This record gives sequence, structure tokens and C-alpha cells, in this order.
Amino acid sequence: MQTDGDHEDLLDEVRLFLEELCCDLCRFEHVAAGLAGLDVNILREYYLGRPGAFADLRVEPKGQAPYFLEVKYRYPSAQIVRHLARKYDRDALKPLAGLRLIVLIDREGRDDWESLKHEIRSVIHPDLQLEIWSEETVSKLVKDRFHVTIEAPTESSFLKVREVINQAKAAYAFGDQWANTPLQPLQAALLWQFGSWYLRERRQSNVLDARAILPPGLYPRVVVVMGDLCSFSSYVRDTPDERISRQALTSFYSRARYQIINNGGMLYQFVGDEVVALYGLPGAPASYVQDALDTARALADIGNSVSHHWQRHIDRLQTASGLHMGMAIGDLQVVSLQPFGRTHMGVVGDVINMSARLMSVAGPSEINVSNSLFCELSESQQSEFHEIEPVDAKNLGRIKAWKTIAAHAIAK
Repeated sequence: MQTDGDHEDLLDEVRLFLEELCCDLCRFEHVAAGLAGLDVNILREYYLGRPGAFADLRVEPKGQAPYFLEVKYRYPSAQIVRHLARKYDRDALKPLAGLRLIVLIDREGRDDWESLKHEIRSVIHPDLQLEIWSEETVSKLVKDRFHVTIEAPTESSFLKVREVINQAKAAYAFGDQWANTPLQPLQAALLWQFGSWYLRERRQSNVLDARAILPPGLYPRVVVVMGDLCSFSSYVRDTPDERISRQALTSFYSRARYQIINNGGMLYQFVGDEVVALYGLPGAPASYVQDALDTARALADIGNSVSHHWQRHIDRLQTASGLHMGMAIGDLQVVSLQPFGRTHMGVVGDVINMSARLMSVAGPSEINVSNSLFCELSESQQSEFHEIEPVDAKNLGRIKAWKTIAAHAIAK
């Protein structure tokens, strides 16, 4: 028998799924219009300049105006209006002239549909171009782009849609022959760890064999980004309903992974509440150091959003929130975890240990970077950092390091 808690768990997962689905729809729509996959930057949990206000998605197509997308599926109408007013009222953002705000709302069973749309229009900034998507809108977009029908808002139907979209990503990444070919473990693993647009770039650079994407070997000058949730143990301890903890982690995992691969990095692994990403592997753009730093800043927003949402569900006020991060650059050994393996790979190097140590002494929304990485930044970027006391690291000695606070955290 399904309980109210089980129903809420399902709704939380559906909303996260719809966020991912909208990311894919937006990117593939712009690709179909002629942009490269790497030219569509999508930020999840984008900080909107006021405490606790984060856009679900901000889409930035190259050469075009950015726009926002909000998933408000199965929320009460009054709550939708409150949420959108808190984020997008006339005092929320500037400049907003001409920018689109897409709001996804379920229409079925809403007798107040027209009045709801009118009320949303009345509370958001007048310069925003409001566009309402219903479940019918999303279903049509999915059918037109991926040739699959969302038969019902059920787990089995969503899993079918995800399978078809993953197949489309495989065809985009590895070639049209994969459009109707079941994914092999290696291809599935690569699509989990890298963006399909990155894998496509590798293929177009004559890396035609998936086994050659990341072969074992020594990779120089790789940037490691590490981050974990502040006071995670305290949040879990003070959360009486374990489902809230699980939902917070799933939210963090989903959004952090997307942000990493969106910026051209590799999701290496999640360990508990910690995420590890790699930048600068073969095929990375010349901007990969900046991409890694941009990712760290975006992860700070995600961490703050997750903590803010979590805090709203528990009584005890937490002393710290958000993410703390460490970054370093150096040589990295990539190692197969089994003979002739490419599906499961491990990494070894001082740069991993250095990033972990720098992360451990960072505060909420702080990004600690090694001196070598600091030297890779432009003068304007360096001006945002200040030197910290040398950090003692086991087997590494004392690390000369620098710190910045994620820009969006400063306003809080």
C-alpha cells in the first residue's frame, strides 16, 4: 500500500526527471537548429541574487539570449505562484528585458488553469516573456525530437523515455549506427561520465573506437575538482525522515553530474556526499582550466540550493550549508580496474590527494586551489583569490594554496 510519503518521494523523482528531460530537450533543440552541443550551456540551480532563490534551469545558447525554465509539476497553484514571485518578481533580476521564462506545469485536473496563468503573469517581472508548458507540450516535444511517447506519468513510462533519449545520445556521440543498437557496457559508462557532445568531438577528431576514449596511461596537467556537502553528518542526524536525506542526495547527484559533463568534464565518482570531477583529459578544449573553475562555482550554487531545501524540512538549524571545494592540477595515472578493461577505470596521483586536502580545509562555498592551478588563471581571475596559510598534507608536505568564495555566495 502506497503511503503519502511514498507519493511525495515519487513526485520528487518525477520533478528531477523532468528537469533532466528539459535539459536534453533544450540542448537537442538548439543542436537541431545548428549549434554544436558544447555551444549550449545549461546551468541547474542558478542563483538568482537573493537568499534561497535558484532557477531550476538557465539555458545559454551561444550567440543567443539566455532563458530560464522552471519545473512546477504537481505543486498546488498557490504554491506555484509564491515560488515564482519569490524568484522572478520585479525586484528579482536585472536586466530581464526580452528574456524568456518557461514554466512547466501539469494541466490535468486544474480547474483554475487560465486564472493560474494570469496570476503568474501578474507576479513576475513585466520584462520577462512568459511561456507555459503543460504535460501535453512536453509530450509533443519529446515525440517530435526523440520519437517516443510519454504514455503516462509513471516510472515505467519515464524509464522508457530515458532509454530512448540515451539511445539518441549514443547515436550523437558514437555515430548513427548506434541509433537502434542496444548500448554496450562501455558506451553506457562513457555516456554516464562524459557529455555526449564531448564524445562526439572525440569521434570527429578521428577517435573512432570507444576503447580509445580513455585508455590507461599517464595524463599530464589534469585538473581535479572535489566538493562535498558541508555538515552532511549533522543534516542526516537531525533529519527524522530518512526519505528526505535520500531525496537531497539524489538531487545533489543528479544536478552535480549534469553540471560537470555540461562543462566538458568527466564525472569520476560520487563517494557519499562527495563528488570528484576531472578536466583536461584528451580532447578537452584549451579553456578547460576555466571550465573547471566555472564548474566549481556552479557546484557551489547546487550545494547551497540542496542545503536550503533540506533545511526547510528539518527543525534544527544547521551551522553550515552548501559545498566546500578543493582543486589542483597535475599528472594523473588512469588505470584499468580489470585486465583489458575500459568500462571501469581508476585514477591515481598526488593531484587527487592534494585536492582532497584542500577541500578539507575549505569553508562553505569556498574554493581552495593549489598554487600551480592559481598560476594557470588570468590576472583578473587571480584577483578574486587570496593566499591562505600553507596547508599540511600527509605525504605531500605543506601546500601553498589560494582561496576564493564562489561569487554567488558572496551576496548571501
